[in-house]
Amino acid sequence: MAPTTTPRIRRTAQNTQFTYNLSRRVNDVQTYPIQSPQGATVLIYGHDNGVTLVWRGGRRFKAPKEAPQQTNQKEQRNGSTDDVVMIIDSDDDEPPAKSQAAQGYVDKPEFEDAVEKTPYPEIVQTLDLAFGTAVLKVAVMPLVPCSSAEAGSNGEPILAEKMVFAVSCATNDVYLVTLPLTPPSPESKARPELRADLLAGKAGSGSWGESLTLLGGQTKHSEGLAITMVAPKSVDSSSKSSRAVVAAFSRQASGVLHLWDIALDNRSPSQRPVEPFQSEFLPAPLTSISFNPTNTTQLLAVSSPHAVRIYDFAQSSLPPDPEARGPFPTQGSWLLSLYQPFTKTSSSRKPILDAAWIAHGRAVFALLADGMWGIWDIEGAKPLQSGAALSSKLKSGVQGAALTAFSVSGYVEGTGSLRTIATQQKEKHAGEFAPMTPHTRKQAAATLATTTAASVDRLFAVRGGVKVIGLPYTPGKALQDESLALWIGSLEHVCVIPGVLRFWDSQLRRGSGGGVNLFSGAQPTRMVKLVDLTTGLLGERCCGVGLIPDSSKNDDDIPDDGGLPVDVLIRGESRIVIVREGEDGPGRKIGAVVASHRKRLFSRNDKEAIIVHGKPDRSASLSFNLSTVKPGTLRLKPSTRDELDGNGNGNGNGASDRSDDAPTPTTRARAGFGFADTLSAAADVSADFTTRDVEAEMLDIMEIDQALNNLEDYRGSGRKKVFFEED
Repeated sequence: MAPTTTPRIRRTAQNTQFTYNLSRRVNDVQTYPIQSPQGATVLIYGHDNGVTLVWRGGRRFKAPKEAPQQTNQKEQRNGSTDDVVMIIDSDDDEPPAKSQAAQGYVDKPEFEDAVEKTPYPEIVQTLDLAFGTAVLKVAVMPLVPCSSAEAGSNGEPILAEKMVFAVSCATNDVYLVTLPLTPPSPESKARPELRADLLAGKAGSGSWGESLTLLGGQTKHSEGLAITMVAPKSVDSSSKSSRAVVAAFSRQASGVLHLWDIALDNRSPSQRPVEPFQSEFLPAPLTSISFNPTNTTQLLAVSSPHAVRIYDFAQSSLPPDPEARGPFPTQGSWLLSLYQPFTKTSSSRKPILDAAWIAHGRAVFALLADGMWGIWDIEGAKPLQSGAALSSKLKSGVQGAALTAFSVSGYVEGTGSLRTIATQQKEKHAGEFAPMTPHTRKQAAATLATTTAASVDRLFAVRGGVKVIGLPYTPGKALQDESLALWIGSLEHVCVIPGVLRFWDSQLRRGSGGGVNLFSGAQPTRMVKLVDLTTGLLGERCCGVGLIPDSSKNDDDIPDDGGLPVDVLIRGESRIVIVREGEDGPGRKIGAVVASHRKRLFSRNDKEAIIVHGKPDRSASLSFNLSTVKPGTLRLKPSTRDELDGNGNGNGNGASDRSDDAPTPTTRARAGFGFADTLSAAADVSADFTTRDVEAEMLDIMEIDQALNNLEDYRGSGRKKVFFEED
């Protein structure tokens, strides 16, 4: 079930791709934002039997110590053995073993002191949590990537030791899962009780230190999931512990949104499912949801054909109920609606593929089905303009506000075919002969309306998504930048924005006349399109994208040579591909390592394909002249039967005026490639082959440039020049 620890590495002209082949279909993949204590990045993906966690990178496990061999016989001085002592010892050791199993296994993994430098992060450990059903969605908290120590210092000590995430299953159940952040040791996975019972390691058994909290109240499986951590604002609340809020939507009725509140310090969870504290019935099903990373009570809800709306579960739209219990009200409120533009050929709005919070929850990035993208500036986060344009509308007491205009917008490169379908069909019908009669005019209008509806319906079939991740913290900087990845259609349109704020600023300057193109300019200010993804996916379609932070880089280290501060995760049907963009840096090292492992045609002890021997006293830079013609005599004089005298007249008898002892003219010497006759003799050099540039020597030996010049000089030399007298 776990992926192969050694990926399939392929390097293209622009990137390096690491392919991990899985044994089952992947439904969802998420990157946990907090690193493990040994420095590994945790990947969580759901499949048809549960979830699998992968620890990638960081310090490796120490080699297991060899257990001392226990003697079954007790040696005596005279060499005799006593088997009775062995039986008594085994009976005495049995009760502690049973008590240890009853108390639970305590894992104490040991790691190396330092991280070993490798061309790419290796998989240190994997863990399968079997739910007995398919896991469709996985949700993690919208936190800025950090280490476990930084997470604990921010006032959430539980996040420094355990992972907290949510999963939704095909059985309409939603679970909140807590699991130790440290990877389990190989000894814990090789316990005999796990081998004796196939269900011993099932999720919820506690074999790995995990705990599951069942969230009920749904009659259909969740199609979207989100989780955040909040602190209760109620003064009457006696519990000051951290609480997790999980949101999920399903297609129950016309669409319903459920929210659950779970205390994270509950060490003895109840066997009964937790009921939602809020249930919001919707006029239409949602497409995706995500919590605000800064204002944790705000939820971004995307309804594809209608709008993007912001829901706050901590602000009630009704008067407070004195009999209500709990840190949050029983009803939230819709604060803001963000409307997308209309299509050009109809009165329908463009379908929204996905939307995500950017600028740390102060703006929203939206991706539309026709390839258009746009940024809604909600709280005045525009880089070139300070101030809060709509921040007052998000305050309590003002609901129902709306926003339609994008701060900046554009189109993804290569998606023009999604926008020209309706235009082409309109021009096709406009070119047909249609007399201006009431009947034909009505028929043409109906045909055009049907064509337009079909083109809009085609946009609803387009798939895509957006993923945002914050860059590691840089000391001395107030606002950290973020990286964004989007995909539309399939693997042909996967793009990455290395720095969202810098990209936003460059687009504003372009609108002001700066002349910055969408896919040009410096690396942090443009949109990078990933190419040759079929090399890693091996024929599978792209089902989603993700981002993996690189702890060695921050937003000030965004390279300008084609690299990215993050790695892009491409989810296939049964593969996970991690793409590292850039021609220089780690990619070149990886290419060199892969090339070094390839099999050589000849071993180092055997002879190579080309061996050149010569005198050892010659210098490393050698040149040879293999031409059979002396310098300056490349042009041979034409040999004619009748030579002309000084007046231009021939001798008339067909004989040349030369002495008898003069050598007779021979045929023209073979020019151009005459060096081939003396190639083996001229290339007699016995210098060390490992310290010579054989390619440069061969070019000098062949003298291709000189041969071509000789051919140009001989052009027209074989023609006879004859003059005729005019009468």
